[in-house]
Amino acid sequence: MTTDPMGRRNGPSQQVVRQAINWVLRLRNHAAHPSLRQQCEVWRAVHPEHELAWQRVQSLHSELTSNLRAVPGAHIALETLDNSARRLDRRQALKLLSGVALVGCAAWLGKDLGGQPWTADFATATGERRGFQLPDGTRLELNTHSAADLDYTSQQRLITLARGEIMVTCGRDPARPLLVRSRQGLFEGQEGRFIVRQDSDCTRLSVSSGRVVIRSHTGSDGAPIQVNAGQHYLVSASTATVAPPLDMDAGAWADGLIVTRNMRLEDFLNEVGRYRRGYLTCAASIADLRLSGVFRLEDTDRLLAVLPRTLGVQIRYRTRWWVTVERPA
Repeated sequence: MTTDPMGRRNGPSQQVVRQAINWVLRLRNHAAHPSLRQQCEVWRAVHPEHELAWQRVQSLHSELTSNLRAVPGAHIALETLDNSARRLDRRQALKLLSGVALVGCAAWLGKDLGGQPWTADFATATGERRGFQLPDGTRLELNTHSAADLDYTSQQRLITLARGEIMVTCGRDPARPLLVRSRQGLFEGQEGRFIVRQDSDCTRLSVSSGRVVIRSHTGSDGAPIQVNAGQHYLVSASTATVAPPLDMDAGAWADGLIVTRNMRLEDFLNEVGRYRRGYLTCAASIADLRLSGVFRLEDTDRLLAVLPRTLGVQIRYRTRWWVTVERPA
């Protein structure tokens, strides 16, 4: 929930409100879908903030629609807009219906819908990290600028990673396996903790405890690949290979940290850049400098300020959003 300057709770976050609007639209457009309402109920049960946003959006939508129907001729416009919205995709429908039935609440819903992953069941903005306790006891952590969808049925529990990175802590349930799908792979968690990261051309799987089975690929014996605690895999559309030793702790971000081990400066800055907006890079002449340590993510400017003391470099701010690391002048 968001808070006022005195620290008091004043309602659900803008992101959760957008997700509630998405669920309202999905249910309106696909009311006959047998499992959609069940999935919505799972989303509502995950966190009290979800239920509060759902109730407020439902209440506000009904109130404003009723008020508008009291205006002569408005019912024809509303019916036309509603019928048109059913033929549009969800992003267009959101703009159309929120402009009519949710008019007057722009400040409450947020000023800018563009760029926010409003269609995802769970999402984070750049620099944000959030955790969710799912109804089955699974713990889901989202890293910066990440989005995931939940699809639970009586046969399976499926989490689809749309972008970014998630950490999943789960128990074993033979009757309903826990699956995580990325663009390149399908992974079954078998009691433990694992991390799935969606990069541009591959998926990275890191298992902290327990084991994970890569269901979408097979080993040399034709069987699904089992990944044990401490192992890391790179999964492309056609192959799954053991990843080289990592130069950072794959799951430290869940504690708000970057923990590096002899990591290249350029790679380190690319990682830090995931948690801030704008352009962050270094001069090619110092890209291969190495650093090890524990760095806190809550303030990336303060994090960068450590580099001159550890590597003897200088930080140059062309603007707040354009930062380069260079050799001292």
